[in-house]
Amino acid sequence: MESPAGVAATPRALPYYVAFSQLLGLTAVATTGAWLGLYRGGIAWEGALQFNVHPLCMVIGLIFLQGAALLVYRVFRNETKRTTKVLHGLLHVFAFIIALVGLVAVFDYHRGKGYADLYSLHSWCGILTFVLYFVQWLVGFSFFLFPGASFSLRSRYRPQHIFFGATIFLLAVGTALLGLKEALLFKLGAKYSTFEPEGVLGNVLGLLLAGFGVTVLYILTRTDWKRPPQAEEQALSMDFKTLTEGDSPGSQ
Repeated sequence: MESPAGVAATPRALPYYVAFSQLLGLTAVATTGAWLGLYRGGIAWEGALQFNVHPLCMVIGLIFLQGAALLVYRVFRNETKRTTKVLHGLLHVFAFIIALVGLVAVFDYHRGKGYADLYSLHSWCGILTFVLYFVQWLVGFSFFLFPGASFSLRSRYRPQHIFFGATIFLLAVGTALLGLKEALLFKLGAKYSTFEPEGVLGNVLGLLLAGFGVTVLYILTRTDWKRPPQAEEQALSMDFKTLTEGDSPGSQ
């Protein structure tokens, strides 16, 4: 398929992989809700059901919305860089706020019940992931959305931003899997090995989360699916090269 002049063609398989990833993500969110509704009594901010706010918010925020934010530069390939940046940043803001609600819910629930905090591997990984996510967002905002950042600083930091973004996303998926297994073992105990319906549904949810994470990572690592530089970006890059290396556009 030919594209209009100045518009990069979308790789043939990319839309299918993106659609598949979003189907997996939405199904994981729906399955989380079904698990909490069918076997954990639903969700509420007060009482015993407050804990259930935590897994739902974390799956929506740190997994589904964060994964969607990472794919923005693959999906919106021909929009202006500023528009894409704003959408990328907003999705991360929504993800952070929802995850923060989930974090507050679990700490508040533990305090009300008199339970200890931050003793499990899941909780350690969770706090690490949340702190790294917050720091990543702050640094990303400072470099890419704050108008005072120079082009040279953005260029130098961009590879680190991409690497840590993918790493934090995978940490979030892994932490969710740890928490899911912990929750199933706490409630089911030895019955977990007898193929209890809740255990089976929990395993299905774990596979959905893992599948979503792997699919998003695959899309991100396909170099031929990267967003092509727009004319404005190529001009900035050439200006930067001229300033730093003494080249001129006509010398290439």
